[in-house]
Amino acid sequence: MNKPPAKTPVASKTLAKAAANKAPAAAPKGAAKSDAPAAATAPVSNRFTDRFAPARRTAKVEPEPMDYFKPAAKVDPKIANAWKTKAGRDLTDAELLAMPDTEYLGDKQTEFFRARLRVQRDDLLSNAGETTEHLREDTSIVPDPADRATIEEEHALELRTRDRERKLLKKIAQALTRLDTGEYGFCDETGEPIGLARLLARPTATLSLEAQQRREMKQKMFGD
Repeated sequence: MNKPPAKTPVASKTLAKAAANKAPAAAPKGAAKSDAPAAATAPVSNRFTDRFAPARRTAKVEPEPMDYFKPAAKVDPKIANAWKTKAGRDLTDAELLAMPDTEYLGDKQTEFFRARLRVQRDDLLSNAGETTEHLREDTSIVPDPADRATIEEEHALELRTRDRERKLLKKIAQALTRLDTGEYGFCDETGEPIGLARLLARPTATLSLEAQQRREMKQKMFGD
């Protein structure tokens, strides 16, 4: 049999060069495999995109939970139970406010407000008596006209004060009548309780705070 002719060194070198041209270039040693995709997908940064690009969303920070329901302040048992052993006229404001809601305008609270209204009425009547004594002073005996004008101005101011107190005396008398009829402490418009805090601040009140605010708003908008 005839043997095939052996390949010459020149032919083998030619085949090796052709294979090298077709094969892709090998990646350098130590390079990460993900470098090429990362470089391909990296966003292109320039001044225009940085300036007019939409704002990036920041991570939303959840607020810390707040204590919406605070525990009620503890009331001294001596103050809370003082109304059981004291007379109504001897109660203090704190002891009155510590009374349970079921005792609203009961016998003790009615006695408390009746005593307070009477004390206020007596003080106003005493002031009116002092004003009468002041007005009896004869200003004609004062030689200096400036001093006489000052005294007359003081008298006029005192008379205006007494006029306001006269109107308050009328309201006190009406409040005492409402205490006798059982209407005291309830709103004339809504019939709801006025509240002890408002009655302590204004014993002659006939309207709840909300009703009074509505009335003042109407007066401001439409006049008296």
